[in-house]
Formats: sequence, C-alpha cells, structure tokens
Amino acid sequence: MADHKKMALALAILCFLCGNAFLPSSASSDSFLQCLSTVIPSNLVFTQSSSSFTSVLQSSVQNPKFITNTTVRPLCIVTASDVSHVQSAVRCGRANGVRLRVRSGGHDYEGLSYRSVQPEVFAVVDLARLRGVHLNPGEASAWVDAGTTLGELYYAIGTTNPGFLFPGGACATVGVSGFISGGGIGIMMRKYGVGGDNVLDAKIVNANGDLLDRAAMGEDVFWAIRGGGGESFGIVVAWRLKLSPVPPIVTVVNTIRTMEQGVVDLVAKWESTILSPLNVPDLTIRVVLQNTVAIFQTLYLGRCTDLLNTLRNVFPELGMTAADCNELTWLRAMAFVYFGNTNTPVEGLLNRTNNVGDHYFKATSDYVRRAVGSAGWSSLYQQWLSKNGNGQMILEPHGGAVGGANTNTTSPYPHRRGVLFNIQYGSNWCCDANGTMAAAGLAWLKGIYGFMEPFVTSNPREAFANYRDLDLGQNVIGKDGLSSYWSGRVWAERYFMGNYRRLAAAKAMADPTDYFRNEQSIPPLPK
Repeated sequence: MADHKKMALALAILCFLCGNAFLPSSASSDSFLQCLSTVIPSNLVFTQSSSSFTSVLQSSVQNPKFITNTTVRPLCIVTASDVSHVQSAVRCGRANGVRLRVRSGGHDYEGLSYRSVQPEVFAVVDLARLRGVHLNPGEASAWVDAGTTLGELYYAIGTTNPGFLFPGGACATVGVSGFISGGGIGIMMRKYGVGGDNVLDAKIVNANGDLLDRAAMGEDVFWAIRGGGGESFGIVVAWRLKLSPVPPIVTVVNTIRTMEQGVVDLVAKWESTILSPLNVPDLTIRVVLQNTVAIFQTLYLGRCTDLLNTLRNVFPELGMTAADCNELTWLRAMAFVYFGNTNTPVEGLLNRTNNVGDHYFKATSDYVRRAVGSAGWSSLYQQWLSKNGNGQMILEPHGGAVGGANTNTTSPYPHRRGVLFNIQYGSNWCCDANGTMAAAGLAWLKGIYGFMEPFVTSNPREAFANYRDLDLGQNVIGKDGLSSYWSGRVWAERYFMGNYRRLAAAKAMADPTDYFRNEQSIPPLPK
C-alpha cells in the first residue's frame, strides 16, 4: 500500500476512535508512540530515548528551575511542522489515553507547557516549527502561526507593512500565542487595547483533532481563547490579527532616576497621571523599579516635540529634554524597548532564545486601583527594593483603550475600568534551584508581595494570567475525572474575575472531557 494510503487509513481509524470517550490513563504509552509513528514523520518525534530529546526539551526553557533531574518530563515531544501533525497527535493521544501539553516557544513562567507538577504520562506538542507571518503591504490584518514570537511578528510587520503595528509586549521572545491566550498587556495597549482585543479570527485543533476557524468553533470559544488561556480549549495553530496604523516616526526614551534624584516622588506623580484627563493614549510610560532606581520607559506615537509638549502638561517633574529623545520607526523603537539601545540591529528581534544560564526566577503579580502614594513607595524602596539588587517590579499603566468597561465582547481580560496599573514582581538568583540563594530570593518575593497587600486590589486580589503563579492555587481532579470547577475558583477568579464562569461554560462546550488540562487550566462548568 502506498504511503499516502497508509496515512489516510490510519487517520480514518483515529477519527473513529476519537468519537469514543477518553480512554483511561493506563492505556499503553507504547501504543501512543506506535500511533504517532504511522502518521507523523519519525524525525519530528523525539522520545526520551532519543539522543536529541534533552536539547529539544530545553530549546525554549526560560527557567532552569524546570529542567532539573526531578522535573516530570514528557513521554515524547512532537515538533509539528504542519497542522496535520498537530491533529494527528491529538487523535493518537485521545485514542491511547495520553494527554498533550502545548508550547509555542515563549516564556511560560511555571513551565506547564512542557512539564507536570505531579507524575503523569503526557506528551508535548511543540509549535516552534509552525511559525510565520502572512501579510500583504497595506492590509490591516495578518495571519500569524502559533509558534511565532513577538519579535518575529514585529520584524515581519515593520519590514513588509511599515505603516502598521500590532500592540504587543515589550519582550521580543514572548510567544504570540501565549501572549494572546493570557490577554496580552503591552506598551501600546492604552491606544489599541490588549492583544486579545485585536484578534479577528483563529484556527484551533479541538479535542477530536478537527481544525476549526472562528465560525466553526463558535463565538463563545473564540471569545475564550483571546485571554482565557488558549491551551484549555484546544491547540491554537494560527491567529488572524488586526493591525493598527502607526505614524512614520515614534519617540522612545529611557529615563533613569535614583533615590537621590527624588525617585519616590516621581513614581507617586507617575501613578497620579495615568487616568488624568490630560493624559493621552498615544503616550505610555512604563516603570521598572529595581534596587534604588526607577527606569521610566516612554513610548510616544509621534515626534519628540509633541511628546515634550504633552509631558509639560502631565509630567514635567520627569525633566525629559529633546536630547533624551530617540525618534525612530516603530520597528526600531520596539528593538530599542527590548534591547535598551539604538545600536542593536532590528534583526536581533528574530533571536528566539534568552541566555538565562544559571539564573533562576520566580514571579507573581498584582493590580492597583488606588494610588500607593509617596509614603508607600518610600517604605517599599527602603524596606524591600534596596535590600535585593536582583529583585524587580514592573509597572504597566492601564487606562486609555484598555480601561473601558468590561463588556465581555472582545476578550476575557477583566482588569479594565478603574485599574491604574499592573505590577509584575520578579526575583532571580544564581545558581541553584533549592539552595540558600533560592530560599533568600523566594523569601524576598513573598515579603514584598505581603508588604503590598494594603495597596492592591482585594476580594479577589487580582492577578495576571500571563504571569502564571501556582502558589495562587492548582486544580483538583474530582471523582468524575474532571478538573473541579469549584477548586479552580481559588486561582481562576483572581485571573479572570467575573469571567470565570463563562470561560468554564466555553470549556464544557469545547472540551467536555477535559482532555486539554494542566494545573491551572479552565475546568469545564458542571452540568
């Protein structure tokens, strides 16, 4: 029988099997691997016995904390180079009782796309080979493969369609699919909304291995994947993104201020301007706090002269001058935001990896709806930031387009009206996962998070899904074999607030048997 006929027969058998319920986890992993061998080229499947398994597993790992000898590793990694490989992996998995975890090559703070917290037989579908940006000059949209990074997306838009932009994040090595799936906050969201607000269509492989577009998956599921954790509902393989116009020249500035230069009062003034009537969506000032300094990272969608005129009205205390400005194309501006200089070529955005080396990290997040104030920032610097040079806080201003009412029409991202800014706390250390330095780094993170409790949101204490933190809670598997909706509330209502129930309903629609799941995936809504 010809190879293509064998392939067709195998797929037909799999389609029949996938019409049945998910088989018990005791089903043979050997059968799963045998199934894969009939439908996916062998050079794309890396089992644990493969000499390349470890290098492929580690290829997009950003935190060495999750590649230790105790890490629960996948049975195999499928490096799909075609959407049909993703479909086949799902069908083989469903037929043989092996779950799949999916990674697109981005950051993944808890590593759940390639490891399991508890012992479990699972496989990874790696989408890094499925990357590409498909657009035409002058068109205000682009199809983007799920394995693409933000840096690759920016480069493609900036070189092929320079009159447009996509409002992504500041870090070029973040995966587009993960960015959107968690909502997608970024340095241009005050003007254009979060990433999930800018999706026109998508293609997803569901738990039966079917490839669905927006019309076929339905509006409830399409809404859910744009910020409710795409991996909960299937495997998104492509996104059709809305592109927005950008002026030929934008202005970027990095302004560093120290304690001696009044950084406390500057940060307090910054937070008071975010929702000011004088503040304009074309202006974003992101703030990074570390040790005894603050870096004010400014992006203005226009020329330096207009930026300075705006700052004279809203933030003259920053003391920005024309000499500080970098007037650049949007593409070069995004390279500046990521690299911090104008010397690195824009081709550097195509580098998919971070050189993390032996540096471990842990992160968590908060949202602020009322000003912290000078006294609070002063105590924060003195008691916490100045005590740990490796600790960091990143403040992402909201307001503008992202600060409108949560109408639930575009994205499940719920942290909108009344939010001043998001906080990302990060602690990193060298050079071990569980030693003295790790204990000190984690204790600092826990301490600063506790210190900020009176200043941030409560009931729930809001958190950002893309800064995933398993300390907020993990799913519990019920007697019915499904992730418990009620246990999921502990963590999910912090990420998604009032949208959690609607997300669970979409999960029940798209994946009622809970095939696609991890420690913080959306559980199906009980009947």
